[in-house]
This record gives sequence, C-alpha cells and structure tokens, in this order.
Amino acid sequence: MESWKLNLKGNWNELKGKAKKEYADLTDDDLMYEDGKDDELIGRIQQKIGKTKQEVKDWIERL
Repeated sequence: MESWKLNLKGNWNELKGKAKKEYADLTDDDLMYEDGKDDELIGRIQQKIGKTKQEVKDWIERL
C-alpha cells in the first residue's frame, strides 16, 4: 500500500489539523475521508490548492 494511503487510514484526524494550518481555505468538507474514496479526497484537495494529483499525494506523505 502506498504510504500516503497509510497516512489517510492511520492518523488522518491528526493530519487534517496540519493540512488546515498549511492551507487555511481547506474546510472539513474538503478533508472528509471515507474509506475506499481516496481518489475523491485527493480530487477535492487538488481543486482547492491547485496542485497535481501526485503533488497532493506527496504533500500528504510529508504531513
């Protein structure tokens, strides 16, 4: 499993706070994670912060 997915499944609630600090315009709705809907989450974040899918995945890994 990819490490960014492990971050989502393991400690996403903690990471959400870090994400909001870095990108203040991300909302709880943008960061809502549902198991099995990883691509939807990436897409919402991608739209909000203007990064590519791979950049968002890399960013999640670094959080």
